[in-house]
Amino acid sequence: MDSANRRAVLVGCVLLLGASAAWAQDWPQWLGPNRDARATGFKAPKTWPKELTKKWKIAVGDGVATPALVGDKLYVFSRQDEKEVIRCLKASSGEEVWQDKYQEGGATGAARSFSGPRASPAVADGKVVTLGVRGTLSCYDAASGKKLWRKDDLKSYPKFFVSSSPIIIDRLCIAQLGGQRGGGIIAYDLATGNEKWKWTGDGPAYASPVLVTVGGTRAVVAVTAAKVVAVGVADGKLLWQTPFAVSGRGRAYNASTPVVEGQTVIYSGGGRGTRAVKLEKKDGMLTGTELWSNDNSVQFNTPVLMDGRVYGLSQTDTLFCIDSKGKTLWTSRLGGGGRGRPGYGSIIAAGSVLMALTPRGQLVVFPPSDKEFKQLASYKLAEGGTYAYPVVSGNRLFIKDSESLTLWTVD
Repeated sequence: MDSANRRAVLVGCVLLLGASAAWAQDWPQWLGPNRDARATGFKAPKTWPKELTKKWKIAVGDGVATPALVGDKLYVFSRQDEKEVIRCLKASSGEEVWQDKYQEGGATGAARSFSGPRASPAVADGKVVTLGVRGTLSCYDAASGKKLWRKDDLKSYPKFFVSSSPIIIDRLCIAQLGGQRGGGIIAYDLATGNEKWKWTGDGPAYASPVLVTVGGTRAVVAVTAAKVVAVGVADGKLLWQTPFAVSGRGRAYNASTPVVEGQTVIYSGGGRGTRAVKLEKKDGMLTGTELWSNDNSVQFNTPVLMDGRVYGLSQTDTLFCIDSKGKTLWTSRLGGGGRGRPGYGSIIAAGSVLMALTPRGQLVVFPPSDKEFKQLASYKLAEGGTYAYPVVSGNRLFIKDSESLTLWTVD
């Protein structure tokens, strides 16, 4: 091959790699670009391989926060040597670009087995925001790691410490902060850290807020200690609320992020099943009409919506499928709860399939169906401690376990 042809081949390979990177989906915050746990860029193989390919693995420390992915940069939030650590890594190699750390106590008491951060970083407008297990909110320059501002004046947090991931909307960092009594939802200017508004109608539980747009009004939907609320993005005004206190029956928590599809909000947990509400705008406020309710409920994860059906993993590690009218179509025992604690698994919609990751490091692949659960493939991706969601981008799967982060590919 002459030099001109070699150059042409080299250029073609570079362009192909660049195109592949462009096609790969960013995962810039909790549950992905739209907080809906959908990896749209994944293409399922016609025949699933016997094993996935391990590209790299690095130790990053304790914590169950899901990494954020933007371009070729991974932002990983964890705990090491009594410090909370935010790292920027190259997604292609795991090589560290920068890190920042600060002294911080971990979770204690009944929550001590999950002492590291649970809240996932949020990346937007060249900034990355983290929320520590004791409520330290930090903002960094995403390229350099320079700390831009930090808020740690609220010295309170929920009983089992912070699990709610911050969200960035319209150059505002919005987070559920403080304790279950006396806390609320606070918005800060992303660039300066100046407080823009605060809603203190109820303290946080363990769920994360999500964006909904109804009749041109943008609102944050959040599950609190005893309610589901919608507050205006621009001013924090309460637009809608409904009671959603934890049921007194057994172990239950408000820890599931609401699922938003158009004007429909689906929320689950608290030992009170799963419900769907349609929001409508009226006289500058929002009204909610219940569409359906179902006894199936999640505990610590978030259901995913695919083809109009809701797929969830219950506190007993039972997969369930609910149709658009609230009818249970099927249930199937998945198993795989880690440390003897069921209900900690996670589910995402990846292209044309669904993926469930158990805390024991088992990834189960199955197709959407209104009739039954049918396993397509299953892979052991870690020894355990996989409480973070998998990050799926193109053919890549980033898996955070109890101490490490690993890149796997579907080849």
